[in-house]
Amino acid sequence: MKFEFELTPRAPFRLDLTVWALRRQPGNRIDTWDGKRYVRGVALDASVLRIEVEHRGEPETPRLFVAVQGSEGRHEAARDVVADMLRRVLGLDVDLDGFYRFAAGDAALAPLATRFRGVKPPRFPTLFEALANAIACQQVSLASGIAMLGKLALAVAPNTNLNDGVLAFPQPGAVLAAGPEFLRDLGWSRQKTDYLLAAAAAIENGALRDAQLAQADDTQALRLLSRLRGIKRWSAQYVALRGLGRLAVFPVDDVGAHKHLALWLGLPERLDAQSTQALVTRWQPYAGMVYFHILLKRLEDAGQLDSQHACTGGI
Repeated sequence: MKFEFELTPRAPFRLDLTVWALRRQPGNRIDTWDGKRYVRGVALDASVLRIEVEHRGEPETPRLFVAVQGSEGRHEAARDVVADMLRRVLGLDVDLDGFYRFAAGDAALAPLATRFRGVKPPRFPTLFEALANAIACQQVSLASGIAMLGKLALAVAPNTNLNDGVLAFPQPGAVLAAGPEFLRDLGWSRQKTDYLLAAAAAIENGALRDAQLAQADDTQALRLLSRLRGIKRWSAQYVALRGLGRLAVFPVDDVGAHKHLALWLGLPERLDAQSTQALVTRWQPYAGMVYFHILLKRLEDAGQLDSQHACTGGI
């Protein structure tokens, strides 16, 4: 099965910036970027679809060209799954006009918002993938956590049969079926294995549901997430922002964010969770957007933001 279609994001939109905000690290093997196309696998029943997304047009008049490959199946159903996934993952329908008006009045934020204009707030495709990312990245470097996730996808998720290293993230049931010994053999600690399996079980048995979280306000959502084993404040805030799209949430325990916030603002002392919480109140209700912007600044400063802010399209 092969088919193509187009999506029109709400302007402004930059695919390159949004994908980098999603990826976080060049070593991400699930959400891949070749300098022009975003590529990943998407599970559909027992098979996997290979998705390629390319930006055509300018940031103010964006169009996305989507190419899908997979085993034989219903074209219409697959298209709906892919379109819904991309709208969520790439924030295609998110209206950021209010953010840009807000940023224009903040002397520190205005240049950053202009520099990275068009980035949308990315979200993981599923609640389980968001939880798994939070668990993998607890108390280790971001690179190490993302490497663990890549190993998990390679070992547990169904293969695309299309090679090129395209991976889909495993479903909760597949992780539960793999079992604790298998996960520990992949390099997951005993503690993180327990946390991951608990998250998978909560989603499989309906103890934690997307609809339940969608109906909750930010405080209630954080409380619900924190009921899961191993999901403390940082993990809950991380999932709320990157999994639920709660743009008022800033993961205040994020050590990397402490460092790069201080560098960006030229602060003489290193931040901690308490001082970060006090600081980000000035950017409400868009503190989460600031989080994504300082991430992009960190990637650019490290020479990892490969687009160099050229136009993403022009076709």
